[in-house]
Amino acid sequence: SIPPLVELFSLMGWSGNPLSPEEALSWIDKHGLIRRPFLKRPREKPRPAGLPILEVEGLRYVYPFHQTEALRGVHLSIYEGECVALLGQNGSGKTTLAKHFNGLLKPTSGRVLLRGKPTSDYSHRELARHVGFVFQNPDHQIFANTVYEEVAFGLRMLGEDTKTTARYVEEALATVGLAGYEGRSPFALSKGERQRVAVASVLAARPEVLVLDEPTTGLDQGQQRSMMAMLKALHRQGHTIIVITHSMRMAEELADRTVVLKDGTVLLDGQTRTVFAEEERLAEASLRPSSIVRLSNRLGTEALTVEQMVMELKA
Repeated sequence: SIPPLVELFSLMGWSGNPLSPEEALSWIDKHGLIRRPFLKRPREKPRPAGLPILEVEGLRYVYPFHQTEALRGVHLSIYEGECVALLGQNGSGKTTLAKHFNGLLKPTSGRVLLRGKPTSDYSHRELARHVGFVFQNPDHQIFANTVYEEVAFGLRMLGEDTKTTARYVEEALATVGLAGYEGRSPFALSKGERQRVAVASVLAARPEVLVLDEPTTGLDQGQQRSMMAMLKALHRQGHTIIVITHSMRMAEELADRTVVLKDGTVLLDGQTRTVFAEEERLAEASLRPSSIVRLSNRLGTEALTVEQMVMELKA
């Protein structure tokens, strides 16, 4: 694939082939192409109005067998309609945190609230109605002989009748781009398609919040683009989406808000563009924004992607 900075220069009609933000900035300055700065720093946008859909208050979690403290007093609020990236390296606590949202784990201390009510006050069935969780490996989730049976299973466990189940399965498969796959074996599908089946199985229950753990892991570039496009479409439809990832690119392209975790604590929390301007603090979590974002930081633009950068520079 073409390096992002080279792609940017090509789209702008510039002759340089920079390999780093510093090279790009030097070339731009040398040719006097941009009057800088655009902005002193990215502007933080206001949080959505209304009450949070999920609230985390002083959450601490210690894994019982080896007594590892995975979360250390986390505070966090997530609002309806947000697309949030939980970003961090392995062992940062992001998956442990997300597993508290639907009751897969119970706090050692602190609490998690769903619509203002502690998750401990909900039954597992009620939580599944509100918060859907898609695991990192679809093969840990898929077991049925047909796609239809796989997607229908959760609905039957929730007590839906046959007619409603059929309608919800059809709608969920259409949403993830697998209409007509009902009779196929999920084990004969590509990993990208199996990942979509796993998403459909969760979507069919119509949860308010959709949590996805590393949804592009193990997918090729085409499958990754397809998964990202599907998640963007779900967000546009109004779903509240939480993506657990170590991928800066996924957060850059998908999330309007990013929460960075390190050693079981929240290191940064804000609009993705604002968080990614904090290069030194991101480095504390062994994270580095893409070359386009680093150039954007130096130019003072709002861009997170090549496409956004082109639009800003040509405006």
